[in-house]
Amino acid sequence: MTVKEKYNFLLDNEDVRRWSDNVKAGSPITGEVYLRTLGLYCELQNTSPEKIVRDAKEGKLKNDFLDFVRKMEKEGKAGSYIVRFKKVLSSWIRFNDIPLDFKSVKIKDAFRNPTIENERVPSKEELSKIIRASTLRGRSSISLIAFSGLRIETIGNFKGNDGLVISDLPEMRVSDGKIEFEKVPTIVKVRSTLSKARHEYITFLPKEGTTYLKEYLESRMANGEKLTDSSPLITLEGPENIVHERMRTQLVSREIRKATRKSNFQWRPYVLRAYFSSALDVCENKGLVSHNWREYWTGHKGDISARYSTNKKLTPDKIEEMRSTYLKCVPYIETEKKEISEEEKEKWKVEFKREYLKLFFDDKEIDDNKLLELPTEEMQKKIKEKMGMSLNNGHSQKVIPLKEVREYIEKGWEFVQGISSKEAIVRIPK
Repeated sequence: MTVKEKYNFLLDNEDVRRWSDNVKAGSPITGEVYLRTLGLYCELQNTSPEKIVRDAKEGKLKNDFLDFVRKMEKEGKAGSYIVRFKKVLSSWIRFNDIPLDFKSVKIKDAFRNPTIENERVPSKEELSKIIRASTLRGRSSISLIAFSGLRIETIGNFKGNDGLVISDLPEMRVSDGKIEFEKVPTIVKVRSTLSKARHEYITFLPKEGTTYLKEYLESRMANGEKLTDSSPLITLEGPENIVHERMRTQLVSREIRKATRKSNFQWRPYVLRAYFSSALDVCENKGLVSHNWREYWTGHKGDISARYSTNKKLTPDKIEEMRSTYLKCVPYIETEKKEISEEEKEKWKVEFKREYLKLFFDDKEIDDNKLLELPTEEMQKKIKEKMGMSLNNGHSQKVIPLKEVREYIEKGWEFVQGISSKEAIVRIPK
């Protein structure tokens, strides 16, 4: 019998069943945790849900719970652990329409969690090590969490009856045993049923993540699986699919935890999402992404301004603007060190040339005279002509009013020396 099943006998009580179902309607995971916590409290206190209700009506419960809290503290239990009992008892009593003031019950270090308070976010190198230690399936899950900011339960929910499917990556194409992406970074759509905040939103998966996902999905097809729009993006393997229809949150976490331990780290799987959030913190501080957008990509509804921007239907133009912004953040997210392509180098050269020419010409002059297409020597001649130099006599220096020195230096001239209180010599750089 598992821990999950240990306290299922409590559901024989119709009131407990209704209360549990009501909590699960908000969150299945919370419903399961609350039932187990109520059962554990009954076990530790030698009581029952019915007796808890009677004690609450008679005014005895508060003092009993105060004694329980002090006992737990003496045993060294963390405040965050004890608070859970307070929340569950409050929920159970409120469900039975009994007034009870638990706010006055103080718990030492109620918001301290020793298990995670010293937990830090992995570095790129450490995350890369975890990825290498994982399976093809695990790499895909890790990428979706660390590079796209997804919650683990988005990949496979608590019950194992829903999770990301092939159609949730609308720019991914499946054909003849191959996976291709129309655009990268590619869109990952999180349906409202998979969102903790119960709203649909999108995020992106970068090149490194699409590579892992491509390898994983193509391996599934090579083993005979036929992928359709409704196929799970991350699926069960071997004996795992005997009981459940799809991946469960627990299985996704287990696989990530296994790779993490194999890499000699003790982090919780959820730290991968913190990695994504931390990377976006850096990007926000550098002005690469707005606060609303980084909150949106992590599945939060955001503040009041977000109601009228990111949480509305996104237009194609807005999506492309988001993609372009996300692309600027990719160097802070991906673990792979990429070589700059020749195409990118050429693009940067052109941009550098344009910025340099802007010191002497406006954009219209640059485009009308096709200055960007000129060889370097010809371009330098045009610059000298623009600066009023005679190319025939070879003069490279010029006497100017002292007050114009700053203006000339900003245009690219070099200061030589002052020749009076009113004049100075400047020259064209060699």
